Amino acid sequence: MNEDKKMPSIIQMIKNFSRDLAVYIAKGSPNVSEEDYKERLETCETCPSFNKYAMRCTTCGCLVEHKAKWKTTFCPEEKWKPQNEEK
Repeated sequence: MNEDKKMPSIIQMIKNFSRDLAVYIAKGSPNVSEEDYKERLETCETCPSFNKYAMRCTTCGCLVEHKAKWKTTFCPEEKWKPQNEEK
């Protein structure tokens, strides 16, 4: 958990968020189960790329508490279990 690790640029974070949001909306805004959401957050909290003060992933710059809810998103470090794309 490195709070000093540099985040992506604001432009890159906007691009990442916009891409993730577009896919999420296009797929009908599906969310993961509460159990999977908690598991994703726990995974992030133990990851060296997690900035706990900003609640952001330093790899992609996402706000973890939001991105972890979306079934259509993935961990850039490939640490989340795959989700079925079906609703």
